[in-house]
Amino acid sequence: MADAAATTTPLSPVEARRILGILRQPAVFVNMTADWPVRTWSADQLAASLGDSLIRFRLGRKDETNRPLFETQCAYLEANLAQFLRWTSGHSEADVGSFADYPFSEYWAYADYKYIAHLFQEAPSKFTDVRWSDFGFEGRDGRASTLWIGSQEANTPCHLDSYGFNLVLQVQGRKRWHLFPPEDTTSMYPTRIPYEESSVFSQVDVLRPDPDRFPAFSRARPHRVTLLPGQVLYVPRHWWHYVESLDPVTVSVNTWIELDADDEARVCEAVTKTVVCALKATPSQDNDDTWLNPTEDEVATHKENMQCLNLAVRACTQQRTLKTKALKRELSEEPTSVSALFGPHLIPVLCDPHDLGSDGIFSGKTQTKRAKLSEPPADRPASPDQVQARQHAEGTRGDIAEQAPAQGAGHAAPITTNDLLDCLVHPDVITRVTQLLLEKRGRRRGGSTATHHLSLGQ
Repeated sequence: MADAAATTTPLSPVEARRILGILRQPAVFVNMTADWPVRTWSADQLAASLGDSLIRFRLGRKDETNRPLFETQCAYLEANLAQFLRWTSGHSEADVGSFADYPFSEYWAYADYKYIAHLFQEAPSKFTDVRWSDFGFEGRDGRASTLWIGSQEANTPCHLDSYGFNLVLQVQGRKRWHLFPPEDTTSMYPTRIPYEESSVFSQVDVLRPDPDRFPAFSRARPHRVTLLPGQVLYVPRHWWHYVESLDPVTVSVNTWIELDADDEARVCEAVTKTVVCALKATPSQDNDDTWLNPTEDEVATHKENMQCLNLAVRACTQQRTLKTKALKRELSEEPTSVSALFGPHLIPVLCDPHDLGSDGIFSGKTQTKRAKLSEPPADRPASPDQVQARQHAEGTRGDIAEQAPAQGAGHAAPITTNDLLDCLVHPDVITRVTQLLLEKRGRRRGGSTATHHLSLGQ
């Protein structure tokens, strides 16, 4: 059976895994999943399989604003998939369950982050319908995957994932991905409010950016792709992404692949959580917002957070020696040209030239009607404000101070707790704090070892 499966894919598992180890930009794998049973997981088929099982949906209004809609601002309900499908079909007179309170013309719905291991715990044979082993990850299947089912315009706010990289299989319908490289982080105005472990959100509505509040976003370099059924998108580590459904119903399956760099990222996340909880759990007049993402269970105590931080630092320190040896071995290997990897079965996701002005600045000209997202937006020259912002950035190299939205002269608003957190837990700051903590830990380990050897010598 394994040999038969191997002959139907253009890349062997070994080749696919090697490519994933080299790629540093998003890319789409084509013709890799033709014989995967999960390809039959349409919304109708899933509704039949799951029956009356209730699934939690996140709902958002279809209003077009220039602010992102975070998960803390959404409505939530529980319904079965059959009710969801009747709702998306506009059958208001039929049984749509809790969807009856949300007109389809005004809302979209998303069943996101649904762990397949939980959905099909009574039917574990379904796990093998997902075959990430074809990408070189032996034994990885539906148990390590999540399911995403959405209506048209359902979307995930722009964010980056702190851990690993992402493989996404599109099963039904089309999804539009808007991706930005890690080097654009300063231009993305990162925030940890709402707080969710492993997710750094952007304050920018990437479809309708506000140039007055976020001038640095004009320098971001969007990479856009419409993912079709059967295709698998590779999202590299720390790439920002905003995702939206283009068709009436979409179904996707993804998995996050762990990386060695996650050890240090866990320290970064532990530092971030400790700082965010310490400040947001303290009562104050400006601390009355809903700051904890619904995906988080509860606010951890400072003692619990410090315990997690110490565990993360200890684990990271213990792994560094092994990784140093592995890195030396990798550097000794002959490098492979990335451009040589691409072909009919692996398509790179490139920076969208239609979004850039003649001087290379992001114009912010994106389609306001999501139904037109498959069409390329028209060119638009950069405004004088955008040119000035770019010149300022070249002089300041994107200083974190530029992250604060501009205020009128003489009318500066008071600094809030969230403003302070945007600086304290900015990814660049957290990275440096993590480095200092690991260096301190290393010095302590060295001192303890030297003392231990000295006592043995006596």
